[in-house]
Amino acid sequence: MKKSFLYAVIGIISGILNGILGAGGGMIIVPTLERFFKMPPHKAHATAISVILPITLCSSFFYFRYGLFQRATFIIVLSGMAGGFVGAKFFKKMSGRAIRTIFAVFLAVAGIRMLWI
Repeated sequence: MKKSFLYAVIGIISGILNGILGAGGGMIIVPTLERFFKMPPHKAHATAISVILPITLCSSFFYFRYGLFQRATFIIVLSGMAGGFVGAKFFKKMSGRAIRTIFAVFLAVAGIRMLWI
């Protein structure tokens, strides 16, 4: 019961961040699952990706209603799906340490870049 409640809290926080920032699922879900639930990196990332889709669809519905979608959205979606396929193939072959390192570097670089935009 306690674990389910904590999973729900992670979901709520991720959903709120996704709605506000258009991001947040992976940034919240992956580290939380790894650190507090001792989930291996492969499972934490796979879980995050799986739950991000419905969260993102919900946020996207409202963004669409607000008239915020551009033509670029559809092009990025299609090419992103191809990239996701390739990335998932590489992901399976990577060590947990490599995944964790790449994820940490990506978050750090993204955070630093956001400060200078």
